[in-house]
Amino acid sequence: MATTGERANIEVATSPWGPEDQRGALNRMSPESQGEILARADGTRIYDLSVDFFVGMPSFQAAGDPSYQMFMSHTPSGTVVDNLNGVGDEINKNVCYSGDVVFFYTHTGTHIDAFCHFGVNGMTYNNAVVEENLGSRHWCRNGAEQIPPIVARGVLLDIAGLHGVECLPNSYGITQDDCERALEHQGVALGEGDVALVRTGRMRYWPDGSRVMGNPPGMSLDGARWITGQGIILIGADQECVEVAPSEQEDNWLPGHCHFLAEAGVPMMELLNLEQLALDGVYEFCFIGAPIRLRGATGSPLRPLAIPLREH
Repeated sequence: MATTGERANIEVATSPWGPEDQRGALNRMSPESQGEILARADGTRIYDLSVDFFVGMPSFQAAGDPSYQMFMSHTPSGTVVDNLNGVGDEINKNVCYSGDVVFFYTHTGTHIDAFCHFGVNGMTYNNAVVEENLGSRHWCRNGAEQIPPIVARGVLLDIAGLHGVECLPNSYGITQDDCERALEHQGVALGEGDVALVRTGRMRYWPDGSRVMGNPPGMSLDGARWITGQGIILIGADQECVEVAPSEQEDNWLPGHCHFLAEAGVPMMELLNLEQLALDGVYEFCFIGAPIRLRGATGSPLRPLAIPLREH
């Protein structure tokens, strides 16, 4: 872990939306803001920002979490032999039945982090004490099911493009200056209620895990604090943890996670495919994303979409 002598000094936030709040910055999204951005969307072009799931896909296993697994639980020929439904050979040969099972860490592939994923000093966002809110099977507060469908203005910050490189160097910490220069270069602004998507260039190497995963360029803590200070409701990046790794702080191995989730109340999306957006120069768009409602889970897969905006 890199050490600079600096400490993160992160604290869990008390939500300005009240003691029962579990949505954090997503409260800035309203029916009016959703309707406004949808009205501007050009539905003739839709960008899928997700990756597909498959056995052998790059995934985070360094801490012992399982890789993505999929197997068949029913096949057409097996159903004839097993006759588990009891209808017999003739019907089972006529009906071609298949079923399958998937098993994976919830932070695999394109996904969103819930507030219970990371906290500080025994609490997650809005002072949810671990001992009082974590049961035997799942969290009772700040779980993935609390994340609503997200419809908002999205802004791409193409940091790799700013620097004129295919991909930022390993462990490059993205600063406030990088973000401000990228926005100026692209001719867009980032403001309250927006979704910020940060491109490092890592996803151009997908699915080569040796180049996609490990020591990612990403948001420095100072950069993270600047970007949440703009009033964003959600952040995402094209790498595994949004923030730079290894950590730049001596007292926290993922200070960005702790800042976004616990201190700022801003959910995080990871492993987004931002390549086509950048290639086409689409820096402002209607963002749509809805995670699976996994009750009490620390994260959930989602399939985010970006829809360019009509010209005024």
